[in-house]
Amino acid sequence: MRSGAAQLPDASFAAGKVIDPPAVGNALKQLLARTEVSQTHASVAVSDSIATFRVLDVPLDETDQQITVAVAKEMTLDPERIATRWVTVSTGEGRRRVYAAAWDRAALKACTDAVKQAGVDAAVVELKSAAIARTVQEPSCVVLDLAANPAELVLLDRSTPHTWHSFPLANGAGEGLAETLAGPIQSVVRFHRRTPRSTFREDSPILISAEQAVPQQALNQLSALTGLPVRVLGQPPRVPPNVRHSTYLACLGLIMRRSS
Repeated sequence: MRSGAAQLPDASFAAGKVIDPPAVGNALKQLLARTEVSQTHASVAVSDSIATFRVLDVPLDETDQQITVAVAKEMTLDPERIATRWVTVSTGEGRRRVYAAAWDRAALKACTDAVKQAGVDAAVVELKSAAIARTVQEPSCVVLDLAANPAELVLLDRSTPHTWHSFPLANGAGEGLAETLAGPIQSVVRFHRRTPRSTFREDSPILISAEQAVPQQALNQLSALTGLPVRVLGQPPRVPPNVRHSTYLACLGLIMRRSS
């Protein structure tokens, strides 16, 4: 797996929104060349700042049309500027859990235009919170991204994003990091626990992602303030470094051929 990061030109990107698609696209194109990524199709995760979402629990026998009407009532937005879509994420106990998203058409188009400018087709576009929900192993947790500017918080319950919140983190908050983070986390957790059918438990963890290591003392203080376990977000599983990728893939190809 190849990965890379690059600085975007000034005034081309702000608060999760693409301001100058050609400039962002050119920077992305150069990044892809440096990292030797040759794929022309990509899954694109966009900031939740350009969209909003809701999770609805509806009777299992409701029709798609009835759910569409319910989503429209829940999201009273301008249909000329905002697009909506919903999907079923789970069923059980005579209920259907529906995840509905609404996004700014122009803001999303700026993101996809930047990707096209880089010579890549956006095969899939999803919200960052939905991408996190697919990759985090904890079914219920709070994911805190301190690398984002402003900082971002996503609450997941039953592997579905329920709340997204952003807040400024001046100068990394220094010694007062725990106190700065506790307020937004407590507000979001209290709000979610008041919602119907919440399954967010007392032992649901807070997972922190940051560019620099967060001191253990700050993690302990944040846990004491929120009453929730706190730990650093782990790295996704990777192939062990002692495995030779080319040999591994060649052997895998032989296995597939022999079993077909």
